[in-house]
Formats: sequence, C-alpha cells, structure tokens
Amino acid sequence: MINQEFLSPGRFVDSDAPNVISFAREVTAGLAGARQSAITLYRAVRDGIIYDPYVDLTDPANYRASHALAIGRGFCIGKAALLAAAARAIGVPARVGYADVRNHLTSPRIRERFKTDVFIWHSYSDLYLDGRWVKATPAFDKALCDRLGLKTLEFDGFEDSLFQPFDHSGRRHMEYLKDRGTFADVPVETIQAEFRRDCPAWMIEGGLKGNFHAEAEAGEAADTPSP
Repeated sequence: MINQEFLSPGRFVDSDAPNVISFAREVTAGLAGARQSAITLYRAVRDGIIYDPYVDLTDPANYRASHALAIGRGFCIGKAALLAAAARAIGVPARVGYADVRNHLTSPRIRERFKTDVFIWHSYSDLYLDGRWVKATPAFDKALCDRLGLKTLEFDGFEDSLFQPFDHSGRRHMEYLKDRGTFADVPVETIQAEFRRDCPAWMIEGGLKGNFHAEAEAGEAADTPSP
C-alpha cells in the first residue's frame, strides 16, 4: 500500500499548483500508461528547465517545484521537486531523495570558490512504477551536457537513472558518497542549515552572479565579483 503522502501536495512538492497541473497534463496528453508518462515528464523537466547552480539557495522558493517551473531554471533540488510534483499531478506516486556526491568534473569556478568537489544534498526524484520505486535524476539538461561533453542521463522507467561514473571520453564524473534517503517533501530547513554549516559559500543572498550555461559553453568558469 502506497502512503498517501506520496500522492498528496507538499509545501515544496506542490503538485496542486495550477502551473504544475497544467504542465503535467500538457506534457502527458494522449500518452498511455504511467511509465511512458513518467519518461516524458522526466525529459520535459530535464531539458525544459535549465540547470542553474547559481539560484539563490537562501530563498526557500528555489526549492519549490512550481517556482522552478515558473522561472524555467533550477538547481537539482528544485528540478527533482518539480518532477515529483508533476508525477503526483497525474497520479504517479513520487518522492524526493538525496545523496552526497563528488563531481570530478565540476567547473573550475565552482571548485575554486568552494574548495571542494563534494556536494551535499544532491537531489533526485523517486517514482513508483509497476510496483517498485525507480530513481530519476533530471538535473543536467541536454544542452549543458552537450556543451560539456557529458553523457545525457536517460530514464527508461525500469532502471534507476543516476549520474554516470564516466563521461564520453572516459573521465571520472559523478561518484555517490552518502545516501541521505527519501522524503515526501523537500526538507528545506535541514538542507539550508547544513549548507550554512558545511558550504556557506553557497548561501549568498541573491545567489552567485553569472550565467552557468554561458560559462560552460565558453569552456571556462571565470570567477566574477560577488556582492
């Protein structure tokens, strides 16, 4: 029996938001079956919402599904919340999960600023399809992956979709370090508290300045002054 909280709106997985409902219904119109709908939603969130690590992580709105959809960009946490919310909006049980990861290919700007390639509370969605939970990670959009020479992460509704350990040329990419489990809604207060404690450079009011996609396309991540 699936817990009703995985089908009900949350504070951040706000599947009752009008824009989330419209988005989910429009994307899946005419599709047969939960799996095909989930795959289509995954691609729509992955590629339709720009991955942007420079959003303001001090603002709780940037952890909310409807907000990521409204502004068309988001960090992994907002994008995972959106996929989970859209899935719930069409009756697919969903939750959000988290892990600490090492990104061996993180940008030079981010590596220099934060003095680490380990990122805590990396987020994915967990969808209930045909009697089992399947992980789906819609963070990096295809345009960004193409610019960086990374493999675009696919989701087939059968196997967990997590970041690949290597890129196209065989360089090490993502390494999972710690599983933080799954939640019915985004535990914003806990995440923000740990960001402030362990990686305070992320917690800049207004977010980091810059255009992450443009920096990636230029093949560099030059630092820019921040307030």
